[in-house]
Amino acid sequence: MKPARIPETHTAPRHWAELPWGEYYRDALERQLRPWLGKMFGFHLLKVGNLSGEIDTDACAISHQVNVALQGERLQVVADPLYLPFAPDSIDACLLAHTLPWCTDPHRLLREVDRVLIDDGWLIMSSFNPVSVLGLGKLTPFQRRRMPYNSRMFTLMRQLDWLSLLNFEVLHHSRFQVLPWHKQGGKLLSTHLPALGCMQLIVARKRTVPLTLNPQKRMTEKTQLRPAVGATRQCRMPVNLPDIPRRQGKD
Repeated sequence: MKPARIPETHTAPRHWAELPWGEYYRDALERQLRPWLGKMFGFHLLKVGNLSGEIDTDACAISHQVNVALQGERLQVVADPLYLPFAPDSIDACLLAHTLPWCTDPHRLLREVDRVLIDDGWLIMSSFNPVSVLGLGKLTPFQRRRMPYNSRMFTLMRQLDWLSLLNFEVLHHSRFQVLPWHKQGGKLLSTHLPALGCMQLIVARKRTVPLTLNPQKRMTEKTQLRPAVGATRQCRMPVNLPDIPRRQGKD
């Protein structure tokens, strides 16, 4: 498996229009996001990257929406996504629309997002599927330096593994847009062969408690408490006091 962290070699696109069939990708992603945006509430929505800033999120009830990137248009904050200038536990939702494919250190980016998100905060991630028609283009030598083939294409299972290490609960994941050159992505193929979709979407929430209980850990905690309980009982045992002569009553 190739390492996730790589030296910076390619610049991320500033607009969906710079990608071949990029407008189709954006429309397809907005259709997939629409049911989830209505479920998000809070005060601050963070869009990381220029592609995230172009996603229509008017259906979201979060009114304060901030676009963050190193350079580009329609930005409210100019900053490196690997060093987000926000306080811990201050963001209610974060959108990473194809931000990981052109990120030099995806692990660092996810840790930064985890830091700034509040408890039960929302995380939306989208990317390209390497096991797809689009992924086959990376095998062609003369196309590897062209967009979007110069991006990193991580498998869905690998991204889910990253989120599980950060204790995120995945609520939804899907693949869509099987035919990248088709506006609707090929409805028939998307219905029967969704695993070959060129686009991937993950919707998750940040959790602060373990998602699975560890009974062995609970048994260990009980075992560690037993000596303390025994010591407490010993301290409460009656102490042998010297006999005190009783006072005799008057005759």
